[in-house]
Amino acid sequence: LTYITVCTGTQNSLSVTGSSEVQYKLMKEMYTGCKIVIGNLEITQMEHNRDFSFLQSIREVTGYILIAINQFRRLPLEQLRVIRGTSLYEDRFALAVLVNYQKDGVYGLRELGLTHLTEILEGGVQIIQNKFLSYAPQINWLDIVKDSGAEIIIEDNGPELSCHASCGGQCWGPGNDSCQFLTKTVCAPQCNGRCFGRSPSECCHMECAGGCTGPLDTNCFACRNFNNSGSCVPQCPQALIYNKVTFKLEPNPNAKYQYGTICVSYCPKTQDLQHCQRDHRCVCVCVCVCVCIFAISSALSVHHPTHPSVHLTDILSIQSWPEELENLSVFSNLATIQGRTLYRGYSLLVMKIPTLKSLGLRSLKRIGDGGIYITGNKQLCYHHTVNWTRLFGSGLRAQRLEEGHVCDPLCSSEGCWGPGPDQCVSCKNYNRGGTCVPQCNFLSGSVYAVSHSCMPCHQECAVQDGKHTCKGPGANECAACAHLQDGPYCVSSCPEGVQGENGLIIYKFPNSQHKCQPCHANCTLGLPVTAIVLSVIFVVLVAFSVFVLSVLYRRSVAIRRKRAMRRYLQSGEVFEPLDPGEKGAKVHARILRGSELRKIKPLGSGVFGTVHKGLWIPEGDTVKIPVAIKTIQDRTGRQTFQEITDHMLAMGSLDHPYIVRLLGICAGPSLQLVTQLSPQGSLLEHIQQRKESLNPQRLLNWCVQIAKGMYYLEEQRMVHRNLAARNILLKSDFIVQIADYGIADLLYPDDKKYFFNEIKTPIKWMALESILFRRYTHQSDVWSYGVTVWEMMSYGAEPYSAMRPQEVPDLLEKGERLSQPQICTIDVYMVMVKCEYSLLIAHNAKWQRSCPMSSPEWPETPPDISSSQYVKLTECLIISFIVSCLSRSSWNCFE
Repeated sequence: LTYITVCTGTQNSLSVTGSSEVQYKLMKEMYTGCKIVIGNLEITQMEHNRDFSFLQSIREVTGYILIAINQFRRLPLEQLRVIRGTSLYEDRFALAVLVNYQKDGVYGLRELGLTHLTEILEGGVQIIQNKFLSYAPQINWLDIVKDSGAEIIIEDNGPELSCHASCGGQCWGPGNDSCQFLTKTVCAPQCNGRCFGRSPSECCHMECAGGCTGPLDTNCFACRNFNNSGSCVPQCPQALIYNKVTFKLEPNPNAKYQYGTICVSYCPKTQDLQHCQRDHRCVCVCVCVCVCIFAISSALSVHHPTHPSVHLTDILSIQSWPEELENLSVFSNLATIQGRTLYRGYSLLVMKIPTLKSLGLRSLKRIGDGGIYITGNKQLCYHHTVNWTRLFGSGLRAQRLEEGHVCDPLCSSEGCWGPGPDQCVSCKNYNRGGTCVPQCNFLSGSVYAVSHSCMPCHQECAVQDGKHTCKGPGANECAACAHLQDGPYCVSSCPEGVQGENGLIIYKFPNSQHKCQPCHANCTLGLPVTAIVLSVIFVVLVAFSVFVLSVLYRRSVAIRRKRAMRRYLQSGEVFEPLDPGEKGAKVHARILRGSELRKIKPLGSGVFGTVHKGLWIPEGDTVKIPVAIKTIQDRTGRQTFQEITDHMLAMGSLDHPYIVRLLGICAGPSLQLVTQLSPQGSLLEHIQQRKESLNPQRLLNWCVQIAKGMYYLEEQRMVHRNLAARNILLKSDFIVQIADYGIADLLYPDDKKYFFNEIKTPIKWMALESILFRRYTHQSDVWSYGVTVWEMMSYGAEPYSAMRPQEVPDLLEKGERLSQPQICTIDVYMVMVKCEYSLLIAHNAKWQRSCPMSSPEWPETPPDISSSQYVKLTECLIISFIVSCLSRSSWNCFE
């Protein structure tokens, strides 16, 4: 036999139980010769001259190791292999080494000395503030700590020193005998845990912890679960094993107790069975001596029918009783009064209790010795009906009984202990759970009869209607099973992972007839294919249901938002003009309060302000409408936006398919314009990101839409002043809308001249007259439109990208123009240049005189060009049509 010395650890943390000398002696007594510490190993506040050689035998600690506030140089734990971490220091660390040095001295911890530590099963590592400790960072802690998510804190220690050349940079100390032994990070990918070499065939057994010397479960340095006589096993031999022949769990002659991580045949003498775990139940007989009773109603609650019978070795003497209790039902499970010692010859005394109405001793079957003395109980009844002689083995005992009531008709002639069918000494017909009944109702309930007692069938029996449910108490005596059948026995589930003969683990699965069948010998789990398929189908159905419900919910929210948006778009408000000479007009935009708007995130910033994605929550409504909120601030301080102006109302009255609709105006220190949100962003970003997949026809359609929108602004006498592809938003893949119109007039209502920020000035999109004279007209918007078209045909390229904005006016005065886009022919490009030149010199003229030229004619398709060339030619001809139309009659040629 191999004996393993086990000792108990401590749980004091940083506190101490006495002086340093007392603490040291206690540790030496506890850990001398110990190999396994069940609990925590705590070493705190020890001086430098202490001898800790008695710790050299420790191989395993089930809790944590705490080394704190010490002065010794080295801790001799060379044999320690595993720290299990069943309890953790500060609920995080299995190894904690803290503040181990002498203040203003030269003594302190310099080496950990854990040269054989190879695994920490739970928890992390904390090594901090050790002034002289130099080798902690050189350890590969990922090879030791099993949990990849555990904390590893190594900081504020001594200066790092180099390891011995043979250690490869990983060591516990300076010598060649202090190298770290790796058992995890060097293993082949085929190994599930530790290994003893780099080859795939050199993997440790799955039950090993900390490494091994070979592939068997007997070659482990330590066991992951339990050590059974040198073999590492997942569980100790159980008290019951499954017999495949009789289909029953039978006692295991080789059963062992679980003591910590060791399987033992007998519980240690210094421990009781509560410290050892074994799957074995025993029936106890409760033996006690009643001397006095205080608060008996709460102290003795033993009258439940399922509680075991109670036996008194001496006497039951009751001479005082709580007034609120009318009987002795707390002793309803009392079966025997042995009477080993008597009180004046009596073993049962009940005397002078004025509130007692019945005895309630329904389980009392025998009085071994002594007499019965019942007197002075003014309200006591039923006691005279009891056949007291039946309780004695022989002879007639002296009794003094007083007058009382009649027993229940279901009681036998032997009498009763009180009123009701549950106080009978014995029953006339049948007894069901301590209560007398006329019959057991075999054909309508799950019961059977034994000695005139209605006994419940086994819980796994299926209740039968019109016939007997069972013929006995066992699971093998059922007429039919409620769940499954394993051999002759009804069971709730088939055996799964049950230990059988010779340590064989047994798995079974239920077939279509609900009978348990053994799994194939090569199966490691007992789950059958049918159960797997059903589980997968169930998970898929649940996931699909969640997906459908989420889609329906999101769709309903979207529909509510669309309906709310449509309702607010269709509604409007009528305002009286501020100028008495003007007519009132219906304004589609609403005057909003700041509390109705909620900004979520910024979308961008420009010349006039910042745009945020936000929510509009109309007052009195619960719907949240996604909107774009543009905040306008006048950096010159000329405008405060405290009041609503006619120009704001004019902007709010605009309604056109190709103009971004203004939903609301919120006046204040900074003006907030609320517009429809365009999730697809600006036209500039769209053509830059998708230039490879853009259809040329779509580009031309967008050009026409922008022109129609600008013509509508001209009709409303509103100059845009900042037209560019970045200010064109995509409502959908086929529709664009013009944004940022009329904002300059909000900032500068009295004149048409204003100065942009030097960095953000859109000079490259401005007509020369606007650059030189700050003059903005509908003709200058046409110039910006031409540059915008050039942007689109160049797939988002910046105009005059090689030049600084300050150089553009000189370039235009010299007659230079934008370069030819790649998708246009030289003829179309010249048409665009001529039109731009005409617009430049005729900035005071009307649109129809800006660029006189005839409408281009469509030629027949040349037979010698490909279809792609034809598309390009067609595209450029449409562009020339757009330019010539604009030159001839302003924007209205698109109507």
